[in-house]
Amino acid sequence: MKLALPDLVSNSYFPAIAAIELGFFRDEGLTVSHELIFPVPETYAALRDGRTDFVAGSAHAALAAFPRFEGARLLCSLSQGMYWFLVVRADLAVEKGDMAGLKGLRIGAAPGVDIGLRRLFAAANIDTDADGITIGVLPGGVPEGASFGVAAAAALAAGEIDAFWANGMGAEVAVESGIAKIVIDVRRGDGPEAGFGFTQPTLQTTEKLYREQPDAAAAAVRAIVKTLAAMRDDPGLATKVGEKLFPEKEAALIRRLIERDLPYYDATISEDFFASMTEFSIGAGLLDAPVPYDQVVATDLAPLWRG
Repeated sequence: MKLALPDLVSNSYFPAIAAIELGFFRDEGLTVSHELIFPVPETYAALRDGRTDFVAGSAHAALAAFPRFEGARLLCSLSQGMYWFLVVRADLAVEKGDMAGLKGLRIGAAPGVDIGLRRLFAAANIDTDADGITIGVLPGGVPEGASFGVAAAAALAAGEIDAFWANGMGAEVAVESGIAKIVIDVRRGDGPEAGFGFTQPTLQTTEKLYREQPDAAAAAVRAIVKTLAAMRDDPGLATKVGEKLFPEKEAALIRRLIERDLPYYDATISEDFFASMTEFSIGAGLLDAPVPYDQVVATDLAPLWRG
């Protein structure tokens, strides 16, 4: 079986690739490989078209290929809360949490991922057009096989953008190098409180696989839950996985990022979260009306979320 994800060199979907590399999928009877498919809409097109069996990605992002989530299923979460960071050039006079101080900036954000930032500005009652804030793809795009966040850090260093909205690894690389500082970290209280529930990283599959191969769907959830528990018990496992898959610099950073994420390692997809994500998706124009929780989320697998 195949698992696709839109960002590999990252902590965002790390539990999914760790489940492969640490053998938890194998222990559950599944032979799974991973593939980086970028950008986000293409990741979900691959799921829709049968080119992959699972996706590790944002809960709301299935709407890019599955209108009203029809044909898609959310199996479990990889962690809780909207997980991207906004970093800006270190020399800019913008204080942490100050979204109003971002006037006139050029912000890099991946297609699909940018929606979270746009809705965060809306929740803060900031008109990006009036404030001259541009949000878009990186000049020159992202090199094939590269992580968006790491590419964004390079673009920031080159002066091609003033800020970027991306995963924790991209943020950490930029901050470590001294070129940037974190302004918005929604999980830890920056920006509008509602932003936490906009989305979260999840494991997803098709309705077809969920119905026709229920044992495989359940096995995948058990593998993720065991991975989250293993990471909580021994964060050093992150380095073991990173050294196999990441460049040297990023491999050295991944344990630190995973340790920060451990408080959010919970496989639950709650009804409260689903309601918040639905409101976010409607506001973003991705969804025209609410859809039933139990038609999108694999609620019969809920007992497995708790391990």
